[in-house]
Amino acid sequence: MRNQKRSIASTPTAENCSGKRGLRGFATSGLALALLAASSGALAQTLSQTSLPEPVEDGGLTWKGITLYGIIDAAVQYETHGAPFNDYWFAGGTDIVQKSSNNSVSGVVSNGLSQSRVGLQGSEPLHFLDFSGVFKLETFFNPASGNISNALKSVTQNNGRSATEQSANIDSSIAGQIFEQSFVGISSPTYGTVTFGRQNSTLADLFAKYDPQQLAYAFSLIGLSGTPAGGGATQDRRLDDSIKYGAKFFDMVHLGLQYKFQNSSAESYSTAGSGEAFTATEVSLGAEYAGASVDFFYTKVKDAVSVSALSAAQVTGLPTLGYADDNALSGTISDNASFGAMASYAFGPATFFGAYQHITYMNPSIALNPGFDDIGGYTLAYVNNTAYKKADKSLGVYWAGVRYTVNENLTAAIAYYGEKQYAYATGADFNCSNTISGSCSGNLNVASVSLVYHFTKRFDSYAGAMWSNVSHGLANGYTETTMIDPTVGLRYSF
Repeated sequence: MRNQKRSIASTPTAENCSGKRGLRGFATSGLALALLAASSGALAQTLSQTSLPEPVEDGGLTWKGITLYGIIDAAVQYETHGAPFNDYWFAGGTDIVQKSSNNSVSGVVSNGLSQSRVGLQGSEPLHFLDFSGVFKLETFFNPASGNISNALKSVTQNNGRSATEQSANIDSSIAGQIFEQSFVGISSPTYGTVTFGRQNSTLADLFAKYDPQQLAYAFSLIGLSGTPAGGGATQDRRLDDSIKYGAKFFDMVHLGLQYKFQNSSAESYSTAGSGEAFTATEVSLGAEYAGASVDFFYTKVKDAVSVSALSAAQVTGLPTLGYADDNALSGTISDNASFGAMASYAFGPATFFGAYQHITYMNPSIALNPGFDDIGGYTLAYVNNTAYKKADKSLGVYWAGVRYTVNENLTAAIAYYGEKQYAYATGADFNCSNTISGSCSGNLNVASVSLVYHFTKRFDSYAGAMWSNVSHGLANGYTETTMIDPTVGLRYSF
């Protein structure tokens, strides 16, 4: 594996995402320039997104230990079965088939390869052993519209609309916050890094490390949907009020730990709390040797929130409840647990990747009440605490792929992603495997290819396509079950 002491700015990553698709959300910070680094063969990733920044060799963007960095990524995209593009949804288009997919659409979209962003990060030596103080502030935006990325606004814009009338919208951890990441801490090459604040989850860091498409929204299921990286809910791809630790020992063993605190007492949390989860615990442990790397992980999230647009009937009831249409959402609450393993192997100019994750959804430990304040200042006007009352839901997520360095300027990648939902229906639909219910067993299959050409260190172009298909229970309520999203774009990184 390549040297892992790279700056956060030099490895921008695409963002995660959202609900079922939720997938965009694990923007991990640092993907954009990681593509540039890929030309040396192995996929270089930082142990955690909180590693120390390094000086910028060509100067100009780093001053007294503080570095300004950013990415601007825009593309032209065609979707065979999509929905009208949305100015706030961070990908613009849906990229994979959704319930709203019905007609072909085309136009300019944002963030096909990397989440556009601007940020500041810094490192200040503390003159105590090899420790330094570190910080990071990062804002996400959509170049196609100039708006701050806000997936939850894209959801509320579709309140009261039927699926076939909706524009692109998906749940996500990206909810219009001024800073998508904002943390401070201390870091040591010997003892590791501890940071406090809003930051990528430990699981999201692993996804960035082991995704053959490097979390590209247009080409990666786990990049577009933050659900797997959030341990079951895309809003948990980034964790507020969290403490995070990452370290590498003996130049081969890596450890990641993260804990999210609840921000109010348990007694009042159901009505007066706020945020994307009650508490969250994440642990990862792995090692690398001779080009091979493997990580094992476990996560547990209490009172995870997954949101969707309101039905027409729910919108009609808002005046009685006292909530505004442009700020209200419907939320499903659950306790989520996940575990799995990810691996990669670098062999010459190629790096091979594979992973498996098992997610279990259970009824929440504490039922949340209507009026709960979700991330980004949005309100849960309607709450479902009993989605898994009769049976837990199990979801398997898996992928495999390869990145190949054609030459010093050109990198190619091919990948397959899949999700397997196990039937959790009861009664007459017990063990069903058809479209009669969303709780029947079902599959999501995704395949993608991409090419990235690096004109210079900071400017590159890309082209590729992603095919997606849903079947059985996961196709419940869908008009179309298959989509392809050919995409060609440009990206500038600094």
